[in-house]
Amino acid sequence: MHVARGNEAPQYTSIRITEKTIKLKYHMNHKPTGFNSTLVHGTGQKDPLGSVITPIYQTSTFAFKNADHGAACFAGESDGYIYTRIGNPTIRDLEKTIAALEHGFDGIGCSSGMGAVTTVYMAYLGAGKHILSHNAVYGPARGVIEGAFSKFGVESTYVDTTDLEQVEAAIRPNTALIYLETPANPTIGISDIPAICKIAHKHNIPVCVDNTFCSPYLQNPLDLGADIVVHSLTKFLNGHADIVGGIIVTKTEADYKKVRPLMVTMGCNMDPHQAFLTRRGLKTMGIRIDRAQENAVKVAEFLESHPKIDWIVYPGLKSHPQYELGRRLMRGPGAMMSFGLKGGLESGKKLMDSVQLCVLAVSLGGIETLIQHPASMTHSKLSASAKKEGGISDELVRLSIGIEEVADIIADLDQALAQIN
Repeated sequence: MHVARGNEAPQYTSIRITEKTIKLKYHMNHKPTGFNSTLVHGTGQKDPLGSVITPIYQTSTFAFKNADHGAACFAGESDGYIYTRIGNPTIRDLEKTIAALEHGFDGIGCSSGMGAVTTVYMAYLGAGKHILSHNAVYGPARGVIEGAFSKFGVESTYVDTTDLEQVEAAIRPNTALIYLETPANPTIGISDIPAICKIAHKHNIPVCVDNTFCSPYLQNPLDLGADIVVHSLTKFLNGHADIVGGIIVTKTEADYKKVRPLMVTMGCNMDPHQAFLTRRGLKTMGIRIDRAQENAVKVAEFLESHPKIDWIVYPGLKSHPQYELGRRLMRGPGAMMSFGLKGGLESGKKLMDSVQLCVLAVSLGGIETLIQHPASMTHSKLSASAKKEGGISDELVRLSIGIEEVADIIADLDQALAQIN
């Protein structure tokens, strides 16, 4: 956490969330509890044999009590389970818990973050439809539109969604979805979710927000006006770099009924063991993010003052172009940052090859600090012009700060920076 110096106001007045600062608003039949209590205890789903945690229901199919019960399950008149592609108790516990954390109607677990993104695309896009998104959006989220959906007549526009004028100007009569990523990956730009939703809803356009960088611990897009939220569960929600998964949360029952059948039909459901590990990791998300972003503030301050750093973008620094907007939308600055080194790409490669504690790897949101080069890694499939438009320059390095001792993280970056001539 940032410590104020002298008369300087704290950058974020409430990084640590308490039960007094946030209450969960459930669309379920039990009393609201504090955020961390829900992380630990979930939404009240009980195992019939009394297990304290929801077990791994590692089964493909479920037996019916009798013929009428089977018919009722297929008719949607019973809560019974049929087949794990359609639903599974282990996955269901995770879906309901994350939906509660995001203040949504319900959740839809998917086999990966891209499975979640593609399911949303399939639900709202089609031949002759148009999607509007951020020009620095996660590479595969753009790539699947331009490489696959475009073959079926889907049109797309990518603009700087931190600029409301660009957003409004890019809307077309056939725009069927606005897809935001905020903070953006990897530029850490912050888009004004309420303002964009107001513009979109004026044109009856749904808004989907990728909330992976913040998690529901720091930001709730549905409360800010969005219609759908997606997450890569692989990142902060699981937090241990040992699963691949995704989830969709809708604000309304109507959107839920529009999206879930597509996930079932396409067969991109989660595996029960993935869901179990994610649910276990989720229990500690609050304390993990508290520690990671406290570390991140100190690392960002170190980098900002280092003579070999050309620029840095981190929501907890007042130099961030949307610093005040971030404070309005987010309950903390998070653990993600990007920076550029003097000397450009070659200096960045030297830095990444010289770190010893920080891990040179893609992904983010785990307990370990990760460093990577988006232009040649996560966003390498984008064209040169798309990278330029999105601000994904060759000198940009992305850091995901972990929960190690912050002195060790800084010492590692310091010695690596010393290797650069």
